[in-house]
Amino acid sequence: MAYLDVQPMMTSLRTTPEDFDMRGSWLRHTPSRHSFKFEPGGHVQIRAECDCAFLMIRPEQERALSDSFDSWRTNYWRPLQINREFASHFRAKSWLRRALIALTTKLNRWLLGHGEEGMTIEAGSVAD
Repeated sequence: MAYLDVQPMMTSLRTTPEDFDMRGSWLRHTPSRHSFKFEPGGHVQIRAECDCAFLMIRPEQERALSDSFDSWRTNYWRPLQINREFASHFRAKSWLRRALIALTTKLNRWLLGHGEEGMTIEAGSVAD
């Protein structure tokens, strides 16, 4: 039986990790538009618009490919996602969001300073 040799993909995961990204639970190779789903038991599903998906992966390479994917996800993808999330914490807010925050802050100060006469706010409760 003919099998698909995935050695070039394993090399690409290691040498050009930026050519891959995740779309949901599928690993996507951007240049070829091939997608791969790695299942818990080490089985790999392939989606491709060409004939690449017609061949099964060599049984001895399927586990190695899964290990290569795990390494890519741990050493490239996860740190990239964490760094993007970290950077988003410091991204400048839009002018609309800044204006709404300023307005909310002013309204809050006004309400705290000009509440109804005879009402006192104490530790989260209202007393007359």
